[in-house]
Amino acid sequence: MSAELVLTQDKWGKLDIGASIIQDKLKIFLQSRSLITEKFSLTSGRYMQKTSTPFTLPDAFTGPSAWVGEDMSNAPEKWLYRLSDADIADLEQAATHFQSLALDVGEISKETFPLISFVGHISELKEKLLSGVGLEVVRGLPLSDYSQAFAATIFCGIGAHIGSARSQNADGHILGHVRDIGADANDPNSRIYQTCQRQTFHTDSADVVGLLCIREAKEGGKSLLVSAESIYNRMKQDRPDLLTKLFDPVATDRRGEIPNGAKPYMEIPVLSWHEGYLTVFYQRQYIDSAQRFEEAMPLTADHIAALDMFDALANDPALCFGMQLEPGDMQFVYNHSQLHDRTGFLDWPDPSQRRHLMRLWLSLDGDRPLPSSFEERYGSVEIGNRGGIITNKTRLHAPLD
Repeated sequence: MSAELVLTQDKWGKLDIGASIIQDKLKIFLQSRSLITEKFSLTSGRYMQKTSTPFTLPDAFTGPSAWVGEDMSNAPEKWLYRLSDADIADLEQAATHFQSLALDVGEISKETFPLISFVGHISELKEKLLSGVGLEVVRGLPLSDYSQAFAATIFCGIGAHIGSARSQNADGHILGHVRDIGADANDPNSRIYQTCQRQTFHTDSADVVGLLCIREAKEGGKSLLVSAESIYNRMKQDRPDLLTKLFDPVATDRRGEIPNGAKPYMEIPVLSWHEGYLTVFYQRQYIDSAQRFEEAMPLTADHIAALDMFDALANDPALCFGMQLEPGDMQFVYNHSQLHDRTGFLDWPDPSQRRHLMRLWLSLDGDRPLPSSFEERYGSVEIGNRGGIITNKTRLHAPLD
């Protein structure tokens, strides 16, 4: 016989109890300290839902990462950086040097991709991600002058100066390729980025996600962004009762990419308040599909209402904004404070012309601390060495196409 209790936001425990009198006393003890769960079962040991957060939440966030859509749309200088001729020359000389070493692009490092002047902007970029608006687009890379391997070298080289690359799937791809491969978004073992359908607002499983636009779609495929802190502010103002539900652990489907010994789903809150930071972790389709597992915590009506409100606010034109990435654009987004999305798209009939973006997942030195619940997805919460997807068949490499 077992009881599952939630003592803090990110610490769950199992306790074996042999006698009913001990069970009753334990329940009274927990109730007296506001630690009892909404659905307390000493017999099923299956799931639990907390009724309230065991910490005090801020009234509102007012820093630069708590932006609203109109502010970003009207002030692209907050998030857009245009490469100068000197920047491009510096990136090209570093890429030429790396290619002279005859190494795999997956082995690239700051030392093998030596920047002279652009490294100064990379420091500003990291500061913008960690402490500023949480995103940047670097525009102006002349892709038409490059082979795909040369473009990948520049992209991965910049990534190596920002942080360490992480595996993006069970196959160990540290350089990912975002394109429609005909996958079905309704297939619980497929990833949404492999389709042409809208992704919906979500976060990726690393500190930072980077995208390099190689080719645009014929129609659509617009990049959308929204601040988690701005969503929080609206929910705190309008429905604080639903906001607290987002701090409860929720099951999120791993979509078939399961580390050794792990469940086929994760149990991480949508929002976490940890050491003075609000951190978001979200993918609604994967939350919904996790309900196919009998052992997963069922979503209560209040949790569904909270998720629905979170989605509605993420899509509110007053909060989100969009951009059309152009070939040569590099977009970097800080996953812990921002959510991103992509609209559905219509591709070109010629396979060689179809929409294609390269992707990096990066772990950054000097980043915020994460709660231990993130270990379920990140493997570790060690700053500078966390994130990505690792299974027993993972072998790290960087496919160029």
